[in-house]
Amino acid sequence: MTDAADRFRRVGVLGGMGVEATIALMQRVHAATAAEGDQDHAPMIVDMNPQVPSRLRHIITQDGPDPGPVLAQMAKRLEQAGAQVLAMPCNTAHLYASNIVQAVNIPLLNMPRLACSEAACGMTRGDVVGVLASPATNRTGLFRNLLEDADLRSAFPEDETEILASIRRIKKHGPSQADLTLLENEAATLVREGAARVIIGCTEFSLVSKQIRCPVPVLDTLDVLANAIVVFSGVRAKRVTWQSEPHVKHP
Repeated sequence: MTDAADRFRRVGVLGGMGVEATIALMQRVHAATAAEGDQDHAPMIVDMNPQVPSRLRHIITQDGPDPGPVLAQMAKRLEQAGAQVLAMPCNTAHLYASNIVQAVNIPLLNMPRLACSEAACGMTRGDVVGVLASPATNRTGLFRNLLEDADLRSAFPEDETEILASIRRIKKHGPSQADLTLLENEAATLVREGAARVIIGCTEFSLVSKQIRCPVPVLDTLDVLANAIVVFSGVRAKRVTWQSEPHVKHP
């Protein structure tokens, strides 16, 4: 009888940024898999390391240590444990992707790049994509540059103070109605500014992404990564459309 580890390719997950987002990724991979039993699911090796230095402190307040070397060590451990590809359910941490790919001989499923590529499908040159993400990714141009590569324009919330506060609240207490309301209001503003689609570019926001009411399609980067893991591993995928259909917020 063939072992599942031989049937399917193993995925190494750099986790803990945050913990709940990592668990959510595993749940979405499970939900995206058409399985008859345990043996039909993707084998994953998870390094749950909440002690990775704060990406926000390193980039925004510039008073914290560099997370890059820690992420590189995690990647090495996962490769040594048998991972054949890497995945990381934290968009901001992809600012250190070069540290990871230079440390190992296996590829990284780059979540922001995959999401921007999927968002571009069906859009025309010059269309606008709204992005709800960490101020760190916005200031460094992560999503803006990836969307520009696809000949698309990007739009971000003007006042990032509440966005950053929401990320920190979710990390501390989990998402609340206040966080959902904030994201709905910010998404509506981006749509008024011309956004034809909205990307959820922070995995803390992914925890409420399915509840966001928006008049244009919403694409969650965590869903895109889950789908990529299913495809890479070789397990049988369910027919799932990750990009949510637009649904309008009514009074």
